[in-house]
Amino acid sequence: MGRDPQYMIPPPFLRTMCGRYAIFTPPDQLAKRFDLPIPDIEPRYNAAPSQQLPIVPDDAEEIRLARWGLTPAWADEQRDLINARVETLDEKPSFRDAKRCLVPADGFYEWVEDRGEKQPYYVSRRDGEPFAMAGLRTRWEPKSRQTGLDSFSNEGADAEEPDAIETFTIVTTEPNEVVEKLHHRMAVILSREREWLSGGEFSLASADELRAYPVSGAVNSPTNDDPSLVREVADV
Repeated sequence: MGRDPQYMIPPPFLRTMCGRYAIFTPPDQLAKRFDLPIPDIEPRYNAAPSQQLPIVPDDAEEIRLARWGLTPAWADEQRDLINARVETLDEKPSFRDAKRCLVPADGFYEWVEDRGEKQPYYVSRRDGEPFAMAGLRTRWEPKSRQTGLDSFSNEGADAEEPDAIETFTIVTTEPNEVVEKLHHRMAVILSREREWLSGGEFSLASADELRAYPVSGAVNSPTNDDPSLVREVADV
């Protein structure tokens, strides 16, 4: 099976939607919001692909961490598919057998070209509450790797079994009135989360519930991760 390059991690400023987001609601509040136990997690104001981030799996027993960048269970190597178009979930082999999940977030970023430069915007709920994006998850087991001095001999080969990796991707759809000014795709922000987890159709949150405003270009680098990234800057 070939790769799906349109869903792979793109270079800066050519990102698919959604390529960066924020999740900084304290763990105890997230646990209350989703009515599930949660591990102690660090706030992320600039969550980026390949990081371990919280998801609510379809079995909904607990909130747990998973790697952002889905790898199909059947893949021979790591794929890191960060987005999945909702219109083609049943067609793409990479997503066909994945399970559903929720991806908690406080907001996400998008970039708009302005006079030859890319201006980042932050999209969040008007009431400041966290929300859930539609996601897919897989449990991928890397191939065994050989270790030891005699790994290449027929005798005494020591096969080390790597740990399975839970991975996820964020589902995208056509943008609403708020996001269409920023990008031609948007993350599926769910209005009825349990329907998505149980296999039903998604219900997109109303545009009236969302706001978008410009933020500092410091978010361009994933090494920057602090509350200043989500603060509104002067009009651009």
